[in-house]
Amino acid sequence: MTKASDIRTKTADELSDELLKLKKEQFNLRFQKATGQLENTARVRQIRRDIARIKTVQVQKAAVAAQAK
Repeated sequence: MTKASDIRTKTADELSDELLKLKKEQFNLRFQKATGQLENTARVRQIRRDIARIKTVQVQKAAVAAQAK
């Protein structure tokens, strides 16, 4: 699980890359769940929340950039 403070230190490109990686992992976990191979069910919740954290920070950075203009 990543912390919001760690996420805020990353650049926009790093956040996009991390979001893509998490979405791929989320897809794989959903696939494992559907086929009955998922062992760590708590990981689904962690990934979902990490995605939400990254999206929140992206919106906050966009708002700050918009105010700076």
